[in-house]
Amino acid sequence: EKSENFTVPRLFFFVPFRASRMSDARINTLCTKENSMQTRKSLKQQAKLNLKKHYLIFAALCLIAGFIGSEFNSSLTIISSTNSETAPSDVASVAAIGPKLGMGDVIADIFSGNLEEGSQKASSLTASIVEQSKENGNPVFGRSRGVFSSLINSVTSGSLLVNIAMAVQSIIKSHNATVAILILFGALIFCGGWFLTINVYPVISRRMFLEGRCYDEVHVYRSLFLLKIKRWIRAASTMLLYRIFQYLWWITIIGGIIKHYSYYMVPYIVAENPDIPPRTAIRLSCRMMKGHKWECFVHTLTFIGWNILGFATLGLSNILFTNPYKVAFFTEYYAQLRQLAKDNQIENSHLLNDDYLYIKADRESLERVYSDVAAATAQPAAKLTELKGIQKFIADIFGVTFRSSKKEQAYRQDQARRIRVAREIEALESKAYPTRLSPFPSEEKRDWIGSVHYIRHYSIWSVIMIFFTLAFIGWLWEVSLHLITDGEFVNRGVLHGPWLPIYGTGSVLILLLLNKLRKYPMLEFISATALCGCVEYFTAYHLEMTHNGQKWWDYTGYYLNLDGRICAEGLLTFGLGGMLIVYVLAPILDNLIQKISRNILIPLCAALIILYSCDQLYSSKHPNTGKGITDYTASVAYYLEI
Repeated sequence: EKSENFTVPRLFFFVPFRASRMSDARINTLCTKENSMQTRKSLKQQAKLNLKKHYLIFAALCLIAGFIGSEFNSSLTIISSTNSETAPSDVASVAAIGPKLGMGDVIADIFSGNLEEGSQKASSLTASIVEQSKENGNPVFGRSRGVFSSLINSVTSGSLLVNIAMAVQSIIKSHNATVAILILFGALIFCGGWFLTINVYPVISRRMFLEGRCYDEVHVYRSLFLLKIKRWIRAASTMLLYRIFQYLWWITIIGGIIKHYSYYMVPYIVAENPDIPPRTAIRLSCRMMKGHKWECFVHTLTFIGWNILGFATLGLSNILFTNPYKVAFFTEYYAQLRQLAKDNQIENSHLLNDDYLYIKADRESLERVYSDVAAATAQPAAKLTELKGIQKFIADIFGVTFRSSKKEQAYRQDQARRIRVAREIEALESKAYPTRLSPFPSEEKRDWIGSVHYIRHYSIWSVIMIFFTLAFIGWLWEVSLHLITDGEFVNRGVLHGPWLPIYGTGSVLILLLLNKLRKYPMLEFISATALCGCVEYFTAYHLEMTHNGQKWWDYTGYYLNLDGRICAEGLLTFGLGGMLIVYVLAPILDNLIQKISRNILIPLCAALIILYSCDQLYSSKHPNTGKGITDYTASVAYYLEI
């Protein structure tokens, strides 16, 4: 019997003895199943292509979800097992001061009104943690000095809660009211943080996966799209109702399993249109999944091999591949179900109206809304044609010129303009999602962008002045800190003059060596942190080697330190400070320096260099030492005794 369905011969191949007796309905059923498998295969192929295109950001999104507890918690098995073996034990710290004393005892004293006794127990517990860190803890995870250590110790010992309770009780003069306020305050902080972050995070990640399936560029700043369109609270409310409904259905067990798949598309729906009312979004997901729940379940089962591999690798394969692969696959599946819903005109499917998540806009539409950008791209880029040879090489690689001219200023303004429209150009060229065609268009004019032109060339005189200015600011910063904490003036640093060259050197190195990364803030931050960490570590090492082990700074006891030469607090400060320097301080200083006459600027730079060189020569024989400068052995001992 002939058939126009070309799948039939394949079916006869698999069942040769019963094929002639099959009904047409049976054949159509098998053909449908085979087509479904082909569809699943194509969805997975497309998901892999999308993942390959945006691997770093997709993997990072899923890793963050696991860390904050939004999704994929079990994938962090390898991290948890490592921490359990290497991290310092707070239980041991508690045991050192008594078998029954712990944070629970401190909390019990708070609720019973014995705040003084609770404060004493918290202090004893803190002292035990510090002592345990000194004797048996991993040196990298020091807990005896620094802001990070104090914060962690105050939380783990309960001293933070005691201080809050004492402050509240001193105001309202009532123990019961204090306890009630603490409970309410803690609940609000926890619930509010969960509501605004963990609860809404799946919407953020799904939005970025949706944009990544159609476009070549997905920038980190798109994670704030809910904030830009002022729909963060609306999306969080929808996700909260979705979770409440799901939790209530899980009470019935069977209903929970069914509704798990009925509500499966809610995060995707909210990611596409966060303005949909919460109950409408949930009902729309149920209608989209009607007749597809079993199919979705089977899709989930096809990842069982990857799940087994994740278990065998303690979650490592999940972190590196499986989790983003799953989300990419179900993003494709959502796009398929969305199209079916619109084709079948199911109720409220018209609310899924962000069409440019799935198709690229035509050139005419893009040019119409990005007309100003189209005009900007038509303008030729400014070039410094007078720079040649070594001067051009230094200007291109390090962003430094030996003189400032009108052409250089024009080049700087052109670079600022190009940065200002770079993202719009990507949208115009269909490389990134066109926000101006979104149902929630962002503001087309952002005056704050480009107000400080950080893409620029610095003259050699500006570099010299920036070095001395930031070296002086660093010296002023450390002197002020010592003045506040110890109540006395201390001339900080190896040199005798009012400058700390490590601050100036780090700032100049960030400007010069990371010149090419200014267009990429995240890479700039990571690179600045690493660069400053290397500078600080090897500077400390050099000073210790050349001055018989004498230390001018020592982070021993700080949380996450390396040989006492660098620590997490310092690196974080340097990273944030580097961003501030690159994008704000250095451009502002350069603008001010350019206003100084060259007849004054050049002699000023020469005088500063001469004074600095004399200080270096003198300090190499007679370095600045003394109390508050190099007495770190005594300081560390003092902190460990507290």
